[in-house]
Amino acid sequence: MDTCNRCFLLSLAFIVILFEDTGTNVFGFQGEELIEAMADKVEVLNHSPHFTARKGIYNVEELEADDDWQMVQTKGNQFVVNGQPFYVNGFNTYWLMVFAADLSTRGKVSELFQQASSVGLTVCRTWAFNDGQWRALQKSPSVYDEDVFKALDFVVSEAKKYKIRLILSLVNNWDAYGGKAQYVKWGNASGLNLTSDDEFFSHPTLRSYYKSHVKAMLNRVNTFTNITYKDDPTIFAWELMNEPRCTSDPSGDTLQSWIAEMAAYVKSLDAKHLVEIGEEGFYGPSAPARTQFNPNSYATQVGTDFIRNHQALGVDFASVHIYADSWISQTISDAHLQFTKSWMEAHIEDAEKYLGMPVIFSEFGVSAKDTGYNSSYRDTLISTVYKTLLNSTKKGGSGAGSLLWQLFPDGTDYMDDGYAIVLSKSHSTANLISLHSTRLAIFNSRCSWHCRWGCRKKNSLETFLFHDNL
Repeated sequence: MDTCNRCFLLSLAFIVILFEDTGTNVFGFQGEELIEAMADKVEVLNHSPHFTARKGIYNVEELEADDDWQMVQTKGNQFVVNGQPFYVNGFNTYWLMVFAADLSTRGKVSELFQQASSVGLTVCRTWAFNDGQWRALQKSPSVYDEDVFKALDFVVSEAKKYKIRLILSLVNNWDAYGGKAQYVKWGNASGLNLTSDDEFFSHPTLRSYYKSHVKAMLNRVNTFTNITYKDDPTIFAWELMNEPRCTSDPSGDTLQSWIAEMAAYVKSLDAKHLVEIGEEGFYGPSAPARTQFNPNSYATQVGTDFIRNHQALGVDFASVHIYADSWISQTISDAHLQFTKSWMEAHIEDAEKYLGMPVIFSEFGVSAKDTGYNSSYRDTLISTVYKTLLNSTKKGGSGAGSLLWQLFPDGTDYMDDGYAIVLSKSHSTANLISLHSTRLAIFNSRCSWHCRWGCRKKNSLETFLFHDNL
């Protein structure tokens, strides 16, 4: 197939996908029949840089590793890989390292990556910490369990096999997997007199403990690939902390100081990888007009300040979480959907107007334990997130991607916190995810950015993507 036909089919596929939502009849097909027909056509392409086949499935064997497996970077308010746009459809599975540490459950890591890849998911966020707990990675400050570190090595190497990039979070705000509370315990065990978990952010000894962990992580040489973590493109980004809060200082000064110091420290060791904070996205004192978008009044008192925090040097993109069912009410309602849309639009606008960087909605979901929950509502919530992002994508905005909370393989129900999505048991959700992956893959394959094919009609897809009527 000649190179211009490649772009033509990708353009045609994009039109098809846009019309699929409306039920419009195109070329004698309608709805999913049209998607299937186009998927069969696009199957022929095989070697599109990010997109290969039916329902957005990424063909691992056919990707050109040397050409495509490079560091993710930012270009203005978007992500790029090798000059190509890289919009993210991804997921969270926090427990991968712990499962990989036990040979009886290690296969679940591979199973999960295979299933995620089959619906076109390209980024996974997971924990690169387990401090002082059962099966701990860090047993005490700077003392590591080598077997558990090798388990994380396996996770990184396995992710690459399935062309999934990882956001690695470096510590927890919460007690699970140790968190800042464990650092305070270590400090007190060494003779300090610490009285608050928030002293994690301010005490120089605890800051040094954290920096030592960062250094150990970034300089780790993977025992499966022999690649140092700080040189591995499989790692999408480093996350400073999962959901940092410092309620003892609602002014935000304490947390701001910590973010500024730690982002700069990570960059001093690893200038290649992106860095993000891991915040939930609450607005604080620096932007009083934006606090109207917070889910409740308490959100302004937790010591975070979305705009100010993300202006710290060394922070490359913004992170936001979406949990209407935790922040507003555990009873499902349409108000949750309205909040989700306005919350996302506010942060996309801020990322464009004040930050000049991409934003990823790095956790979102709904719990099956919520009053009024059903799978149809979950699909509606996911669709709301995806459509809001696509509206930004079509305009070249800062809405750069989202990560579901959370994806599970079969047989791991005992780990379910209520938010787990098992693709084999959730066909409508799997189809929704796959369709979104396909849409983003087409954006990621736009010839106008970087055309390895030398396509004479490289602007045709651009016309379709940004036509006013789309």
